[in-house]
Amino acid sequence: MGEKIKCEKLFQRIEELEKEYIDFWVDVCNIESPTEYKEGVDRVGNFIAEKARRRGWKIEVQEQPISGNCICITMNPDAEAQPVCFSGHMDTVHPIGSFEEVPVHCDKEKIYGPGVCDCKGGIVSSFLAMAALEDIGFKERPVKLLLQSDEETSSRASNKSTVDFMCKKAENCIAFLNAEGFKSGSAIYTRKGISRYSFEITGKSIHASNCPDGISAIREAAYKIIELEKMKDAEGITCSCGLISGGTAENTVPEKCTFTADIRFNNKEEMQEAEKIVNKIAAKSYVSGSLCKVTLKSRRIAMELTERNAALLEKLNTIYEQNHLPVLKGKKSAGGSDAAEITDYGHPCLDSLGVEGGNIHTPDEYAYLRSLTYSAKMLAAAAYCL
Repeated sequence: MGEKIKCEKLFQRIEELEKEYIDFWVDVCNIESPTEYKEGVDRVGNFIAEKARRRGWKIEVQEQPISGNCICITMNPDAEAQPVCFSGHMDTVHPIGSFEEVPVHCDKEKIYGPGVCDCKGGIVSSFLAMAALEDIGFKERPVKLLLQSDEETSSRASNKSTVDFMCKKAENCIAFLNAEGFKSGSAIYTRKGISRYSFEITGKSIHASNCPDGISAIREAAYKIIELEKMKDAEGITCSCGLISGGTAENTVPEKCTFTADIRFNNKEEMQEAEKIVNKIAAKSYVSGSLCKVTLKSRRIAMELTERNAALLEKLNTIYEQNHLPVLKGKKSAGGSDAAEITDYGHPCLDSLGVEGGNIHTPDEYAYLRSLTYSAKMLAAAAYCL
């Protein structure tokens, strides 16, 4: 019952700070920051870092030439106990101008706007947890907040250097808690990996009236897509070909066609199996005379289930039960996140401990306002009691 007594004051402070941090949440999400818009991502990072700087926390910035800068914020940097790390990504998916002049709005129950759930809400709840810990005098261990800048594109533009920065800054941590959007009663401890392949098909262009003498790149792409899309095992390998472009005119046999395949897998063995299938389909010409070049655009490894992550979840559930927070069930997700890289690096990691919401990656993305303090309590209790 000792942890329960300790956390009562902590939870009370989180609730006292709720209004301030809902306002902060709105402000952060009103800064549009699609991954490819470095200026916007850096504005988010600078805005958060300035609030941390006013509290006297340590700020470390990894400068990036193309992606937004990656940031590590540390409270209690000189404390000797093992650190606890929180993380969230600042980048979103919608192009600038996809929303009204003021992107964010709230009603009595929810906040709506780009990144409110994925993943700026988790950043704000992490900051709130740290602020409350400091306000009640917690000094026993470093608490770090790692702000990722290009998560939505699997850190392609930074060549994974942002992820490497996060892994190294979390060295020797007792827990790494990724604050992606939360689903009530669960934490993610295993995720599928993602390989994205680009197919470039070349055929022979000719007027449509003479189409038997042409080589249609679109037709070749269609055959390949049908074969690729046969990978549809929800519990194993899946493939979705979600982007295609080809042709120049309605009355011309298309010489060029490109498409992208999104392939998801549970482990390294499935990743290698899928790669063999991709290469086999790319090498086969379904339309005689067509050529195909396949390129791996990006890859995010799977977050495989480890004893380390399962043990962390068990420890957190003991803390949560003692402090009247709901215990969490370990879940699997088919979506990717940086937690996979963190796990592979060797850190004990759990994912999706941010705010609760839905409709992510759509114009109707939302999060429940009440979930901000709930997430902050889960995160703060972990830092305080582990």
